[in-house]
Amino acid sequence: MFRHLVLGTDDIERARIFYDATFAAMGIAPAQADAKGRLLYRDGGGLFIVGHPIDGQPASHANGGTVGFLAPTPEAVKAWHAAGLAHGGQACEGEPENRISPATGGGIWVAYLRDPDGNKLCAAWDEPQ
Repeated sequence: MFRHLVLGTDDIERARIFYDATFAAMGIAPAQADAKGRLLYRDGGGLFIVGHPIDGQPASHANGGTVGFLAPTPEAVKAWHAAGLAHGGQACEGEPENRISPATGGGIWVAYLRDPDGNKLCAAWDEPQ
């Protein structure tokens, strides 16, 4: 559904450590840096970018916003969460768990973290319908 998504950071290397580890848990390759020093992650046609804000102001997170990543398995959701905690992320909304999806009514495994810059992230695996 999305072409690309960009999050700001004030510390590129801290962000690289966090995102390389969490994405590796879901089978996504480490970042490639572009000419501006931004971190580029590609998967399934989508592009996730982490970099310094273009306006030169400090990075900040969205109040009420969540970035959701599709995980290939429930085990990947759990591994993503563990990797994030081990690499500077903070738990939010409890431990990874199986819930009922509000979108489909089926089962969904979800886990939530805040990245080192405070952005709220989610890894989710939807039970096949």
